[in-house]
Amino acid sequence: MELHEQLQRLINLEIYASSLIETKDAMYFLGRRGTEKFVGSVGEGNLVGQKVGELDNKPIIVGPTDHANACAIRNALPWTAPGLVGLKKSIGMGDRLGIATPGHIRAVRSSGLTVLLAQQSIREMTRTGRSPDDVIDSTTWGALQEGFGDGFGSDADHLHTFEDVDSTVEAGFTMFTIDPGQYVDDAAETDDYSILKKKASSIDLSALETTLSDISSRYVGKTFDLGEIAISFDEGTFLRTFVKYARAVGHIVKMYRHLLTVAHKPFEVEVSIDETDSPTTPADHFFIVTEMKRLGVEWIAIAPRFVGRFEKGVDYIGDLDLFRASFAEHVRVMKAMGPYKISIHSGSDKFSIYPIAAELAGEYLHVKTAGTSYLEALRVIAAVEPDLFREIFDFALQCYETDKATYHVSANIEKIPPIDTITNDRLPGLIDDFNARQVLHVTYGSVLTAQNGEKFRSKILTTLKQYEELHYTNLEKHLRRHVKGLIGKDVSAL
Repeated sequence: MELHEQLQRLINLEIYASSLIETKDAMYFLGRRGTEKFVGSVGEGNLVGQKVGELDNKPIIVGPTDHANACAIRNALPWTAPGLVGLKKSIGMGDRLGIATPGHIRAVRSSGLTVLLAQQSIREMTRTGRSPDDVIDSTTWGALQEGFGDGFGSDADHLHTFEDVDSTVEAGFTMFTIDPGQYVDDAAETDDYSILKKKASSIDLSALETTLSDISSRYVGKTFDLGEIAISFDEGTFLRTFVKYARAVGHIVKMYRHLLTVAHKPFEVEVSIDETDSPTTPADHFFIVTEMKRLGVEWIAIAPRFVGRFEKGVDYIGDLDLFRASFAEHVRVMKAMGPYKISIHSGSDKFSIYPIAAELAGEYLHVKTAGTSYLEALRVIAAVEPDLFREIFDFALQCYETDKATYHVSANIEKIPPIDTITNDRLPGLIDDFNARQVLHVTYGSVLTAQNGEKFRSKILTTLKQYEELHYTNLEKHLRRHVKGLIGKDVSAL
C-alpha cells in the first residue's frame, strides 16, 4: 500500500500524493476532506493542529491551512516560499481566486521558464478582498500540493505608495514592481514647444538631485552611440521626454530608496511604465534608465508602453511589423544599458507577439498574465453550473461601465448575444467572445467582493473546489499556450 493511501485510512483525509515531503524532523503533507484542505505532519513537525493518530509510533498532526501554518511550512520547506528570480526568462501568473497555483505549476513544469506564482497588484488585492499574506500563503499551499521544488518568485505588482511597499515587504514578496504611471505626463506627446518649456521649468527636481540646466546639458545636442542603436536629443526631443517622465523617475527613486530602508532580505525591482496613453520611445527608455542608474536604482526588468493596443483579456491589437520594429529598438537599448528583462504586461493572451518578443529578447524577457486564469475558472463554472454563470454574466454586464474605468478595454456590450439565447452547451464558448471576455475580465472585483453580500464568491470557490481537477486541467491547457509562445515548443512534448 502506498504511503499516502496508508495515511488516508488512518486519518480519513484524502492525501495529495505529491505533497508527501520528508525532512530530517518530520514528513509533511496536504490533504482534503470534501472541499476543505488541511495540512499535516508525521513526526516532530512545527504545525499548529491536533494529534489525530500515529504512524510508526510517530504522532500525526493535522491543522488548518491558515497563515500560521503557511509560515510553519515555509520554515520547514523553504522551497514553498518565493525567492529571487534574476535574469532568467520568466512568466508571472496571477491568481485572483487564490486556488489556481497547482494549475499554474502544471503549465510551466519542465518548460525551462522561471515562474512567479505569487503575482498580484494592490488594485487586484483591493478588488478581491485579499491581503498580501493571502497571496503568498495560497502559493505556498499550491507548491506543497504539487511538490514543486523548482523554486518560484513573487511579484508585488503595480505599487504606487510607500504603504503598498510596506505591506508587501512584510508578507514576504521578493519582487516589487514600481508603477510611476500617475506621474507620467502623457500630454507632453502633443504639447507645443512653449508649453513644454513652461512645464519643464516648474518640475521639482529634488528627487533627481539635479537642476534643469544641468540635466539639459547632459542630453541636449548629444548623440549616444549604443552600438546597435544611436539615441539623439535635440532640444525638442529632450523637453518632450523630460516633461513626460521626469516626475515618474523621481517617484521611482523615492520608492526604491524606501524599499532599501524597509526590506529585510534581498529583493528585486521591476519598473512599469506600461499603463500610459502614449508609447515609450527609445529616447524615453534611454532617459529613464540612464537617470535611474545615475541615482543608484537597481532593477531586473522594465515594462515600456509598446506601440499598438494592449487591451485586457485579448490578443494584441495592432500591426505586428510595427510592433517588431519598435520592440527591437527597446531590446537594443536594454542590451546597451543592461542587461535587464523587457517585461510585457497585460499579457493575457497576447499570443501573436510572444514569438516576436522571444526571438528578439531571448532570455531577457518577462511576461505577466493574471485575468486569463480567472476567465478559465469562469469557463469551468459555465460548464458545470450554467445557471450560476448566467447570473454572474448578467451582473458583470451591469458593472462593466463602472469597472472598465481603470483598464484598457474596448468591449461593446451591444455586440454580445443575449445570454438567454445561448444554450448551456455553448456557454463555455462565450468566454472566447472578444466583447464578453473583456466584460468578464474587468468586472472580477465586483463579482468577487463582499459588496454584493458574497453572492457569487463562495459559490464560485465551492464549485471550483468540487471540480478541482477540471479547473486545473483548464488552466494547464490554456496557460501552456502562453508557455509555448515563449519557448517555441509544446511543454507536453518535453
